Amino acid sequence: MQPSRIASALGQAALYAVFGGVIALFSGWPAFTALAPDQGQLTVSVSHLGKRLQPCEEIGAEELARLPPNMRAVTRCPRERAPLRLEIDIDGETLLSESAQSTGLSSDGAASFYRRIPLKAGRYQIAVRLRDSPREQGFDYVLESVLSLRPAQIVVVDFDATTGQVVLR
Repeated sequence: MQPSRIASALGQAALYAVFGGVIALFSGWPAFTALAPDQGQLTVSVSHLGKRLQPCEEIGAEELARLPPNMRAVTRCPRERAPLRLEIDIDGETLLSESAQSTGLSSDGAASFYRRIPLKAGRYQIAVRLRDSPREQGFDYVLESVLSLRPAQIVVVDFDATTGQVVLR
């Protein structure tokens, strides 16, 4: 091999070694822990369609006859959905009390919550309340439970639309 090619290959090998050393250094340093050793986490991850703000209405036969054939639906349903209201109490103290608007151009999509709440490991009395209807007072879904949180455990608050319940996972 020519001396310039040998120098080029050695230079390239040196650069690869430096690059590999930097990767090795940052793969274990600085140390990262998501939670303190005595903490767990309550994660709120709810994405849900609120109920319609106005009920669907039946369309009469005369009005259907006036419509073009491709628009002859028997019912007309406004698209806008109610916002979600979520409250979470831990041992009688309110940790979260928020509303989320429906997404989409016509406010007809799901409303979502995502929060991470670190808690010390232990037993807690938890109450989760969710409203997805247009009413002003009260809640449509309520979960009251005892939460036993271990160190480094993550418990997720979710809404199961198939069963219609707030759940802890």
